[in-house]
Amino acid sequence: MKVLHVIPSVPQVRGGPSLVVLDMVKALRTNNVDAEIATTNDNGDCLLDVPLQKLIQYKQVPIWFFSRFSPTVKTVREYAFSWQLTAWLWDNISQYDILHIHAIFSYASTMAMAIARLKNVPYIVIPHGLLSEWSLQQSTCKKQIYMRLIEQANLNHSQAIHLTSQLEQQEVAQLELSAPSFVLPHGLSHPPQIPHARSLLRQHLNLPGDEPIILFLSRLHPKKGLDYLIPALGKLTHHRFTFVVAGSGSQEYEAEIESALVSNGIRDRTYIAGFVAGETKNLFIQGSDLFALTSHAENFGLAVLEALAVGVPVLVTPGVALAAIVQKYQLGYVPELDVLAIAKDIEEYLTHPQEAQDMGDRARKIIREEYTWDKVAAKMVEIYQVIIFNHK
Repeated sequence: MKVLHVIPSVPQVRGGPSLVVLDMVKALRTNNVDAEIATTNDNGDCLLDVPLQKLIQYKQVPIWFFSRFSPTVKTVREYAFSWQLTAWLWDNISQYDILHIHAIFSYASTMAMAIARLKNVPYIVIPHGLLSEWSLQQSTCKKQIYMRLIEQANLNHSQAIHLTSQLEQQEVAQLELSAPSFVLPHGLSHPPQIPHARSLLRQHLNLPGDEPIILFLSRLHPKKGLDYLIPALGKLTHHRFTFVVAGSGSQEYEAEIESALVSNGIRDRTYIAGFVAGETKNLFIQGSDLFALTSHAENFGLAVLEALAVGVPVLVTPGVALAAIVQKYQLGYVPELDVLAIAKDIEEYLTHPQEAQDMGDRARKIIREEYTWDKVAAKMVEIYQVIIFNHK
């Protein structure tokens, strides 16, 4: 079986989907699937320094990179237009048994679906949350036009829409698309355990050994709900804690976050880590006491899963798809997206640390058993086989 995954970009700076596609393809190849990725050399505001138009090994995964159009206008640049990718897909797409398209509303994904339709190659689409109600309400007019003119037909002609949670499936069902959907969550590649991570992180931040650390680790974007989390923490300054913000975003939004920290009186107890990856990221997750993500909408929440897998309890709002699992197994706190509700649950954590520790112990056991890439890849292979067989 030969499978091509198409995604606009793969660097970590682009967030969860870029990490997911690398792990997914790696797991599929372990399950004897000849899986590759086609993408652009997009790297945010710059370009990846990689060979173009040839199959290379990138982070242990076979990838075809193609040149991204890079004008000075950011909105055009973000669309990741690539004539090289278009020409290559037209010439080579029929060599693959099935395509797995990641994301929508982006040139690489849209063009791959359109060419697959023309060449009669089956494909499935994983929108990575871009069909959620919150996402579709952003730039509403532009997305409605794009959806009506282009993307709706692409989605309806797909063999299936790959969603990662029941919550996401419920939201997509409201769009009344004709393509069927299935739910298959992401897996987790367990990072190496860092001995004495708690003490090492406190040494890194120059904090007392018993200082409670609350971690936010995600892309800095209005969707992530920091405008609720920061004021909630501002109401708890009578408690000891250090707030760590790990992630990057636009200069304008980072300035907003800085201003919010100051106005809510917690700038002096906040550590701005910026974008973190690799061992540094693992240290922040494993060494923290509570992971907080108060998103408006999160179709999955990979960093939440990473925290739970190492026994760190989480605080997530209902818009985070994993909130249902957190609530069901009591792996943390699920307040409404409301400043007072969030503050109340964080205070509960700060005043009852042993309960939080019990939550973390449960989380480590449940997540490590249920969310593995081996299991996800095996189910994915079965889905591919059914689609390919039915398409013949």
